[in-house]
Amino acid sequence: MGKNKLKKFSEMETFPNVFQNAYRDLQEEPFENKGKWASSFFKNDNPIVVEVGCGKGEYTVGLAKKYPNKNFIGVDIKGSRMWLGAKESIDNNMTNVAFIRTHVELLHLFFDTDEISEIWITFADPQMKHTRRRLTSTRFMEHYRSYLKENGLVHLKTDSDFLYTYSDIMVKENKFEVLENTNDLYHSDIVDDILSIRTFYEQQWLNRGKTIKYIKWKMHRNLLVEPEVDIELDDYRSFGRRRRE
Repeated sequence: MGKNKLKKFSEMETFPNVFQNAYRDLQEEPFENKGKWASSFFKNDNPIVVEVGCGKGEYTVGLAKKYPNKNFIGVDIKGSRMWLGAKESIDNNMTNVAFIRTHVELLHLFFDTDEISEIWITFADPQMKHTRRRLTSTRFMEHYRSYLKENGLVHLKTDSDFLYTYSDIMVKENKFEVLENTNDLYHSDIVDDILSIRTFYEQQWLNRGKTIKYIKWKMHRNLLVEPEVDIELDDYRSFGRRRRE
């Protein structure tokens, strides 16, 4: 591991808005803010919004700047990326931002039932070969609704035709209420300051001529059905993340 990464990890240990609890520790003692984010950390009753796979935290911080009356938590396993958003929010004295370094599958250990109002999934790996790893699969819908409020919102913003098509089918087959849906966001009639926030990787895809897709739906708690469909693969994502970057 490079010295720069080690330095970032060391700094993250001191950041008051970053939580990096190990799984083994959570098995021995419950996370201190579970069910208490509003009272213990944010110290208000504002809605809590979670971004899964937040990367560098650009969207988490951008949303928090636009909506000081909401609380935002970015989640990712890559601490060296997350450092950027965590540092920016501290430097700007932002009190409505936090970050959790963990796997998305473990978020039920950090949040209690009905604690979250919205979930953002931004530019996630489409996981074309592994349905269970897809952040919009029914497996993850089950995870999210263990802590997302009834009729809570889920947002998907992606450059991937594959992930968009799969998610669109999943949403329709499970009869989620779709509030917005477009396969070309910046040429649609959706006018929204939130959606105008562009991450580093999003700008890369736009520069390559890729369109951005967006779906927003309400989550219910009915029985979920995993769609069984064949979807054309993304040709520009046919190799690993490390090589793409």
